[in-house]
Amino acid sequence: MNIRTKQFQLLTDIGLVWKLMTDAYNHDTCRLAGPFFEYAVTSPWMDKDYIRLDRFWLDGDEPVAFVFYEEPVSDLYFVVRPGYEFLAKEMVDYAETAYPDFEKKQFKLFSTQTALIEEVTKRGYKACYEEKEWVFDFSKGKLDYKLPEGYHFVEPEKSDPLKVAKCLWEGFNSEEFGPFVNWETPVKNGGMSPHELYQNVYGATISPAPHHTYQYTVIIADENEDYVCFSGMWWVEKNRLAYMEPLCTVPGHQHKGLAAAALSRHDAVLRPLGAERMTGGGNEFYRKIGYTDQQTLLHFHK
Repeated sequence: MNIRTKQFQLLTDIGLVWKLMTDAYNHDTCRLAGPFFEYAVTSPWMDKDYIRLDRFWLDGDEPVAFVFYEEPVSDLYFVVRPGYEFLAKEMVDYAETAYPDFEKKQFKLFSTQTALIEEVTKRGYKACYEEKEWVFDFSKGKLDYKLPEGYHFVEPEKSDPLKVAKCLWEGFNSEEFGPFVNWETPVKNGGMSPHELYQNVYGATISPAPHHTYQYTVIIADENEDYVCFSGMWWVEKNRLAYMEPLCTVPGHQHKGLAAAALSRHDAVLRPLGAERMTGGGNEFYRKIGYTDQQTLLHFHK
């Protein structure tokens, strides 16, 4: 083996990360999916001032390991290609010393990353929090929730970006930031305009991420043609993975079955393409509609 390291470069290395994460991904043992990093690094909400600290390990020209942060900079993640777990010590050494400690540093590891868990445990880190997310297994059932009367699907290629922004604004931030009133003016509480929030939450039609599959997004409108539910979709064909991000429903239209209908639409479209798993979230909603599996992300602190 000819192991060397390389620092991440924003303009050239997104594809290298994608290759490693999709090569290493496994439904059962390696669950850190490629869209997780790309969604964050192409979103305005992520602080990229320290992105140069993210580091690859390469065997020749092949990426075999990667340490990176999401948000904040003290939240660290690890990807290791199977067979290269011996790099765990070196990776944790780097993570401990290279990144700033503006907030309490924590290593976020899936419960299946046993070599890394063993290494951080040796150093006095303990799993202080378990973050569980529901996952849908296409082999164990089918999502078949019908769209409620008075609503219809909108083809993503024909969607109105301003209406999408309004849906996301109201679906995620209406209570905190107030009404969607001016496309360019920052709101007082958040410091972002609706335009920036649209990019923040989902910039697919403004600054698309390289591997995003916008054509599989699900948008639901009401009788007034207002968009009231949005479900983004990254179809990772290589991994047979439907990575859902983000999902929201506008207040006033919640608890009517729209989100379940949106996820059922994903099922209907992606199952024939060979989808085996679809991500969800930690909310009990996912279990109630038919998600059966869970994955656990452990937060290790000293």
